[in-house]
Amino acid sequence: MSRSTSTRTASPSRRPASSPAAAPALALYEQVKDFIVRRIQDGSWRAGDRLPSESELVAQFGISRMTVNRALRELTEQGRIVRVAGVGSFVAEDKPQSTLLQIANLASEIRQRGHDYRCDVLAVRRAAATLEVAAALDLGTGASVFHTQCVHRENGVPVQLEDRHVNPALAPDFLAQDFTSVPPSEYLLRSVPFDQVEHVVDAVLPTPEQAALLEMPAHEPCLLLTRRTWSRGVPVTVVRCLHPASRYRLGSRFRTDGHPVAG
Repeated sequence: MSRSTSTRTASPSRRPASSPAAAPALALYEQVKDFIVRRIQDGSWRAGDRLPSESELVAQFGISRMTVNRALRELTEQGRIVRVAGVGSFVAEDKPQSTLLQIANLASEIRQRGHDYRCDVLAVRRAAATLEVAAALDLGTGASVFHTQCVHRENGVPVQLEDRHVNPALAPDFLAQDFTSVPPSEYLLRSVPFDQVEHVVDAVLPTPEQAALLEMPAHEPCLLLTRRTWSRGVPVTVVRCLHPASRYRLGSRFRTDGHPVAG
């Protein structure tokens, strides 16, 4: 993830209220975290603001670089800040939230936030259905299915790894599409009428390969959204959408009659 070095820089000149002398009960690295979080919460530092450098925090608190590094590392893992190698640390954007009641158009959601969207297409092919895929699509094991894999990016940062299998009988022209311009989910929404949707969400750890594609540590948790759709009782697609939990969340607001609330 890249950021311009001209981004506003948060001034480290004033000593924080939560300095070692003022809060002896806090561990040293917790004092640094508390100082940074308070500045974010009170609006002193906004999304995209550059934080003081490690050297500046070391001098300001009179503590070791290792202690400061631990504070910044934990804030990064908690999604509070973003660290860019060779550039610095920045206040993170709020984690976007995607709906669970409807099929979200991820590209539209990202663009509506004023952010850049990109879809990296990793695989478009015909494959033999595994036992799991065959069961999800109500096909025989080994049946021919369409398979795509994509990484969706927001401002260059991976927010979703999409692994999709499609029933060829419902979308025979699926493999002929240019998914760099129209993502697979958007094509299916436009081309195949569906009348049932199933969403299941699990908390999982990514495999090393998935972590590499999402550019995240393999020990950090992910949210896995598994979606199936049907058209007149026939399964159309099963897709597994893996989101780094520190960058994305899933949720919905709806009325008691089950309809989502607009806005």
